[in-house]
This record gives sequence, C-alpha cells and structure tokens, in this order.
Amino acid sequence: MADTVVLALDQGTTSTRAMAFGADLAPRATARIALAQHFPASGWVEHAPEDLLAHSIATLKQVMAATEGATIAGLGLTNQRETTLLWDRTTGRALHRAIVWQDRRTAPLCDTLRAAGVASMIAQRTGLVLDPYFSATKLAWLLEEVPGARTAAEAGRLCFGTVDSWLLWHLTGGRVHATDATNAARTMLFDITTGTWDDDMLRLFRIPASVLPQVLDCAAEFGMTDASVLGRAIPIRGIAGDQQAATLGQACFLPGMVKSTYGTGGFALMVTGDAPVPSNNRLLTTIAWQIAGRRTYALEGTIFIAGAAVQWLRDGLGIINAAEEAGRLAAEADPAQSVILVPAFVGLGAPWWDSSARGAIFGLNRNTGPAEFCRAALESVAFQTRDLLLAMAADLNDAAARGGGTAMTPTVLRVDGGMSESDWTMQCLADILGAPVDRPVVQETTALGAAYLAAVQAGLQPAPGDVGAGAGWRLDRRFVPNLPAAEATRRHDRWTDAVRRTLGG
Repeated sequence: MADTVVLALDQGTTSTRAMAFGADLAPRATARIALAQHFPASGWVEHAPEDLLAHSIATLKQVMAATEGATIAGLGLTNQRETTLLWDRTTGRALHRAIVWQDRRTAPLCDTLRAAGVASMIAQRTGLVLDPYFSATKLAWLLEEVPGARTAAEAGRLCFGTVDSWLLWHLTGGRVHATDATNAARTMLFDITTGTWDDDMLRLFRIPASVLPQVLDCAAEFGMTDASVLGRAIPIRGIAGDQQAATLGQACFLPGMVKSTYGTGGFALMVTGDAPVPSNNRLLTTIAWQIAGRRTYALEGTIFIAGAAVQWLRDGLGIINAAEEAGRLAAEADPAQSVILVPAFVGLGAPWWDSSARGAIFGLNRNTGPAEFCRAALESVAFQTRDLLLAMAADLNDAAARGGGTAMTPTVLRVDGGMSESDWTMQCLADILGAPVDRPVVQETTALGAAYLAAVQAGLQPAPGDVGAGAGWRLDRRFVPNLPAAEATRRHDRWTDAVRRTLGG
C-alpha cells in the first residue's frame, strides 16, 4: 500500500489545508492557504465563496503534485460547520458571501422565536440551542434580504449548503448536491433522531425544501471530482464537520471518550453512544458520525473564544509579537496575582449561552503586566473547558438516573489545535481539570479524521468499533495534573464568580 494515498481537504475558518496520508494514515504531504474574513458590520462575519473554492482546489493540487505517482484511493472533506451559502443551480454563483458560524446578525430573529416559545421544540428535534450560531437563521436571513432569493428558491432554482456542500457541488462539476449527517445536524433544520430534514423546522424558518441537499453517511460515495477541476477524477468518499472529523481523528470511538480542539474557538465533544442524550446543562446534542446507516451521538460544548484570546493579546493589545510567546510569558506571571479574563468578546457559549455578555478583566493591580495578561488568557481556556466537562458529566448522570444510559465522567481529555502545541497551556489545562490531557503525534486531527473516513469507505481502514480501528492515532505526550484538587476548585470558583458578573452585558 506504499503507493496508495488518501487526500483530506480541511476548509476551516481562518485557513484551508489539504493533506495526503498513506494507507496507514501517516501524513505524507500538506499545503495551506490563509483565508480572509470580512466584517461588513458589527457582529457580521463573512467569507468570499470564491476564496473557499479556489483555496481548496489550489491546496489539493499541491498535495497531489507532492505525491505524484501514488494511487489516490479517495478524498475526505471536512469543513467549518454552520457557515451558510446559497447559490444558483444553473450558474453555480453564490447569491451572497458565505455567512460564517461566528456571525451574530440573526440575534433579533432568535429573540423573536424565543419569545414565541419554540426553543424547547427546537432543542428536542435538533439537539441545538436557539442561537445565531446555527445555519437556519442565516439561511432565513438570506432568503429575506437578498433581492429575488425567496422567489428563486421557491421555484427550485437555488441550492443551500454548508461549506462542504458548496465545495462538493463545485468539485463534482455541479452534479452532486449533498451533505453528510454531521453537517446536516448543525443546521437547526434536521431531526437528529430520525435522521431526516424536519418539516416543522422548515415551516418555522420559512425554508423551501427544494433548496436542501441530500443527506448521506459520513463514509459514502459522494461522487467523482470533475476531471477539469483537479486534472483527474477522484472519488470523494468521506465528509464530516470539522469537530466530528477531529473526534474521529482522535480515535474517540467509545462512549465516554472526549476530545477538545483549540483553534479560534474551542470545541469539546464527548461520545455518548447510539442514542442521543438530551442536555439539561445547555450543551448541544449532536451526531458524532453516521456510518453504514447507524448514527453515533455526542454531547458538545462550544467555547467561542480560545485561540482568539491570544490573537487579541497580539493584535489588539500588542502585548506579544507572536502567539508562541504567550505560554512563555504566562510561566513568568506573578503567582500572587489572581487576574481573571472572561473573554466574552462575542458573548459566551456553553453552558452559559449569553450573546449579550461582554469581556471583562478582574483582579488588576499596579503590578499587573503582560505576563499576568497572558496567564489569564490561557487560563480562561482551561476554566471554560472545565465548565464543559462538568456539564457533560452532569448530563450523563441525569441520563443514567432516567435509565437512558450509564453514568460516565471523563478520565482523559484528548486535545488538538494550535493551542495544544503550548506545553504550558496543556499543563494548565490538566491542572484545572484534575485529569490527564493527551496530545497526539498528528496534530491535524481534523484532516486525519476526514482521511480516515475516506480510507474506511475505500476499505483501507476498519470502521469505528471494528477490531483494529485506530484512525492512525498515536500519543505524543500526556500531561498529568500537578495542582491539588482543592486549589483547582478554588481557582475555578473565582472564574465562575467573574463570569456571573459579565452575564447580561
């Protein structure tokens, strides 16, 4: 199999990356292009659809050139989730820039729907919290605000999709309008129990069913790339949203296993098994993957600001020149100071879900300097992760009490993303959680998960749950907690008090 590779395309919020992996899922080649974000108004975040496609094609061609001569067994695609596009079926042209998952323009619509008392129905059907984060209100906005969009949609002339669908449509020369179950589950239009688009959600958001993509398994035959796009026809054999792909790339195949990805934001997923676990703690119930028609579920918590807090230190305050400096400075911070940063720059995600909360810093004194700011920014990620894991454990215990599962508490956290490269940050995370933190050899677990899905479909790797399934995961380093549990709790209590002071704006 040395001459066989699988390709992975990871289209993210701030960059597009393509990778080639061997049949054993060892990395062989990589290419990356940074992606510009556009901010046309306060709280609005957009991407140019042309950039999403052009960067994807360019990076794929680079890794194909780097592995020239190898047999390409398939392409796996993973993407920033919830980001919403609407395009013309005939021309393939998008009607508007892509509305990014971070965009908050539909908060008033969410407030209106919340006042109408539909939030509990939405949560029951879709597993999601009523929030601008998800695709449904973004699509509703496009249909209402783009001239002619609703008329064209109702006439069957438009396609809706998250980024995976947009790329799939164009890579196949407009022949395939589809998505996978994990991306569908993030639209707020999909019933995660039945695995179908939900008619009540479509009526609620006034979405014509004709714009929706077909929903397939994560490992499936999604079609062949058009030879004119990449120079040859390649089977597309896997699709998953980025956090679900990272869960697979981290080989979190068993109930109770949990991973957390730290990029711009932070995303923790705990696999819960073959039945959805409803959350009483404002987490999301979502589909972890769907293979061979069987869905596996997860609980998910979202941290809106993780690595973005370090970017703020660099670009907003000028405290550091490079992100890598944050950990070194944090290690030099005065241990007697208790500076707390609540990075609610765009509100707070789970388990708070308060879009009106705003960032705040507590505990400043005359001696507070760059080192203390860096430590507070990095600790905020650890505190938010502890919030999520405590909520997950509570939800699983609730489900067990109802007879719907087994009580589980995470014992190890598997981590990836840019922030996980910082030893100081990962040690801080282990200390605050009071649990080991495992960092894998291959940090690009999102791309690895996409490649794994393609490899499963191509028959090169066993599916999750099969003997030998491992998705190419290998341990780089385990961080073991050194902080006494009582001290970790005391620090987290200070964080919780600070958060409560920011809620409600």
